[in-house]
Parts: sequence; structure tokens; C-alpha cells
Amino acid sequence: MASITIFISSPLFHALLAVACCIILQLPATFSFAEPTINEGGFSTALIHRDSPRSPFYNPYISHSERLRRAFLRSFSRITHFKPISVDSSPKTIQAPVIANSGEYLMKISIGSPPVEVLGIADTGSDLTWIQCKPCTRCYKQLSPLFDPNSSSTYTDVSCQSAQCELLDQAMCSGSKDLCWYDYSYADSSFTNGNLAVEMITIDSTSGHKVALPNITFGCGHSNRGSFDKRGSGLIGLGGGRASLTSQLGNSIDGKFSYCLVPFTNSKDTSMINFGSSAVVSGSGVVSTPISRLESLTFYALTLQEVSVGNNRLPYREVSEQSSKAVGRTEGGNIIIDSGTTLTLLPRGFYEGLESALMTAINGTRVKDPGGVLDLCYRTAGKMDVPGVTFHFAGDADVKLREMNTFVRVEKDVMCLSIVPVEDEGVAIFGNLAQMNFLVGYDVKNRMISFLPTDCTKH
Repeated sequence: MASITIFISSPLFHALLAVACCIILQLPATFSFAEPTINEGGFSTALIHRDSPRSPFYNPYISHSERLRRAFLRSFSRITHFKPISVDSSPKTIQAPVIANSGEYLMKISIGSPPVEVLGIADTGSDLTWIQCKPCTRCYKQLSPLFDPNSSSTYTDVSCQSAQCELLDQAMCSGSKDLCWYDYSYADSSFTNGNLAVEMITIDSTSGHKVALPNITFGCGHSNRGSFDKRGSGLIGLGGGRASLTSQLGNSIDGKFSYCLVPFTNSKDTSMINFGSSAVVSGSGVVSTPISRLESLTFYALTLQEVSVGNNRLPYREVSEQSSKAVGRTEGGNIIIDSGTTLTLLPRGFYEGLESALMTAINGTRVKDPGGVLDLCYRTAGKMDVPGVTFHFAGDADVKLREMNTFVRVEKDVMCLSIVPVEDEGVAIFGNLAQMNFLVGYDVKNRMISFLPTDCTKH
């Protein structure tokens, strides 16, 4: 049986991060995937944080503080995921400047007929969905069985003459077998290569019904090595490129998906990801902001105009020409929203003013982060009096963050700011701690992202 579980990174880095900018799957508008029919118009399924007790990645022998520290470090590793790609001198190899196993959320899906369960990182910063397949000449060890295409009645290889292969940049043919082959390598020397194929994907919905998604194009990896984890078996791409799962579903979900991330301190409840009519974000308190166009269709970039600390509004100015080009934008856009990055990262030139405003507003005793990762920390055993922080995005979209979105308790008596500086030429990222307890909706068709303050444990 073939199934897949997705870790998103962000709620909706997953992992394996085969980004459209890495994968270079830029499919022209003249080509469209066969879209499934979703009778009810929408469905929802669970997202599992990789550090949740429900996750196979969960390690009960490390402390909560150590789990946080490792998640913070993965945020820094993931920065290179969003930089402009570099292509190897060989026309057959795509060099992706990413770390291969840095996503934060998992999503469970099934693949093939009969379905086989697979665990995949759910990633809004990647496009291609891929898993390990038989025969596997150089595969990393995984605990679950490898997917066997010969055992599935719905599996079909993508040929060199197919529209999918012809429209894939850097595609190549596999000798006499007439297969469309892909070859990706990552910045940490991890790699995956295999052939493109079409399959049935099945997802368990919260309604109790199974949602069948036929004719989904994915990567069947036959040679995969590097920093991939034996407890996972692939990646589910939720990016904006044409090859992503969400883009392939297209009109069947009306170009919409959303997620609601529960606070990471809550181990009882599960985050949710929604598709189609179930993903509509509406009601009192909703704010919406346009998705900016980048050179890469994969990433979801927003335009941040100001950040407020209480009533003190700080204009968000990019501090260098390099910073303005960091995400390869073509119009607007200066910060990427990502479910796979834990922390929020801002250019150092702006961060220093933000940190200064917070220090002025907070009456507390500063201490160093015991984990040595975060910059602004205070000693406090109880609730800390934290000023309101608001991110002002284009379109009058004021996203008002609460204490849980801006400060994280790293020890029983220490809280630290979960916003950190990156070098001015780095990429700004709106991470998943800032998105917790918001219903975050992606309307790819109309190029809008919406935020609604929500108790995600009840969503």
C-alpha cells in the first residue's frame, strides 16, 4: 500500500527541498495538468510538526529547550533555500542551494493503487513531490517500505515525448527506456535523481472520507543520498510553481489552500491544512495582502511596509541593493512567507532598530540565550509584559502578533525574541512561529494571502 505523510515546513522546509527554483520546473501557461474532480469542493487533513509526539521524528530523550534550539538552527540552514539558484556546468545536473532535510511539518498521503503510505515533508518552499522508489540503486535507509511502481495499477512513467518532460528545463532522456529523468543536488551535497511519473494520490480528510487525486505528476527517486532521515520518505511540494501539488490540483480547489498552525507547546492538538472551499478565509478580522511575483514561481513573497512596536512605527527599508535582489523579485515583494522556517528573519540593518524599540518598551532583566542562538532574551518566570508587534503588509494588511508569536520560552525562566537578524544581503522570512494561531489562506489564482486570528486548536 502506498501513502505519504507531509511535514511542512512552512502551515500550510517539506523537505528534499526540490524547489521550482532548484528544480526549474517552469511550465508555460499553454500546458495544464489533468485536474481531479473533488465532489465536495474542498477537504482538510492533518499537518504534524516534526517535534510533536505524533511525529516519527520525535525524540523523547531530548529536552524541550534542545528541541527549540535545533528548530532555530534549521531556520538558519534554510536561508539558502530561498537564494537564487545556481546551475552546474553540466547541462544534465541542477544544483539547488538548499539543505535537504529542513522542513518543519509532515503531511500524510497515500500513493498508488493499492495505496502505499509514505511520510513526506510538506513544504510551501518547494514544488516537486518526490519519494523513494524501487529499484533503488543508491537509496538512503528508510524505515517504511520503498514504493514499488510495478505493484501499482495506476502508475505511468512520463516519456521523453510527453508535454511534462518537454516543458521541464534541463530534462533528459534515460537511454532506450524513453524515460524523462531528473537530477537534483543540494547545497549540503545531498541529491536525488529518478524519473518523472504520474500516479494516484489519496489523502485522508478530516471528514472521514478519502480524497482521490488521479494523474498527479511526481518524482520517482531511484538514487537518493545525503542528509535525508530514515524516518521520512520524500517531500510534498506546496510551492507556487506549476509542478507543485497545489498547482496541479488547479481549478479543482479553485487555486486555494490554507493552514492553521497550533502553538508548538500544544502536543495534544494537530495543525490542519485545507484545500478548495474548505480553505476559504473569511469573516470579521480578515486582512489580505498581494503575493508578489518573483523570478521563481515557487516562493510566496509579500511586501512588508512597516513594523510597529506599540505605537512606534518603523518603516521597513531594505538596507542594500543586494537585499532587494535577494529573493530574485521582478515586482514588489521583500519578505517570503514560509511554513518551513521556525524563526522570522529580518535584515540586520532593520532588525537593530526593531530590537532597540523593543528594549525601550520592555522593563526587564536582559540575559543571554542559554542555547546561544537568539539575540534578545529576558529573565522572567511568569508572564512578561510584551508590547504589541504588528507587521504592516501592502493592502492595509495589519497582522497583529501576540506574545506567543514574538517571544518564545527557551527555559523555565528565560524568554527570547523569535525574530532574528540575517546579513543585509540575506532573504527576509516570515516564519511559522509568527503564523501560529492564524488561519493563513493562499489564493494562488487571485494572488492573495489572507490572515485571520484563530484558535487553531478549535479549527
